Amino acid sequence: MTRKSVAELLDTDEPAWPMIQEWLASAGDRVEVLPRDERQAEQTLQQLQVTVRSPLGAIAYETGGLLIDSGWLRVLGSGSERMSGSLRSWNDGSVDTFGLSGKALLVAHDAVGGFFALNGGAFDGDPGNVHYLAPDTLEWDDLELPYSDFLSWALTGDLDSYYADNRWPDWREQVAPLSGDQGILVYPPLWAAEGGERARRSKNVVPVTELWGLSHDWRTQLGLTAE
Repeated sequence: MTRKSVAELLDTDEPAWPMIQEWLASAGDRVEVLPRDERQAEQTLQQLQVTVRSPLGAIAYETGGLLIDSGWLRVLGSGSERMSGSLRSWNDGSVDTFGLSGKALLVAHDAVGGFFALNGGAFDGDPGNVHYLAPDTLEWDDLELPYSDFLSWALTGDLDSYYADNRWPDWREQVAPLSGDQGILVYPPLWAAEGGERARRSKNVVPVTELWGLSHDWRTQLGLTAE
């Protein structure tokens, strides 16, 4: 199949960015839009082969990524100084995606090692739905949201309720100083019932890529089937 040029991917009368800007305005200071590098943005868009008419393409081209709710939730863009990990780097084979390569697209992660992936055949359920690898269960959950609805929820939804079981009283003070490439390793892990209260577990800053690898190591140890 012939790959489209950047010019072709940018050629639309209905770009999704104005709609996303409305969501960003509603989110207010809850979200930090990371600046983009134009060359990286073009490279990311060309790798994805999606047009800027789609919200995914618009985020890839217009932003270096999004840091939401004091950086707890990170939506991948084309990469920036505050978050070098991008839609391109997470999905170009440089990160071990444990069999998901070509079957799912990693689009976001959170500070405690939860990962969001767009289903391209890796999971049961509708193609195009976002699935979440939950750090407290180590299971991939179908959010039953396409990317556009996921992005709207990330920017304007009730994250406090969604993450209530995985947060602790002073989480914001610990998460806010981190870059988007860092996360918090909670130990005993969030999925371990014997670990006690979240607030009492140890917490160490590690690369997000380490949290990704640990999640899959633990899934293997627990005998969870690979998607």
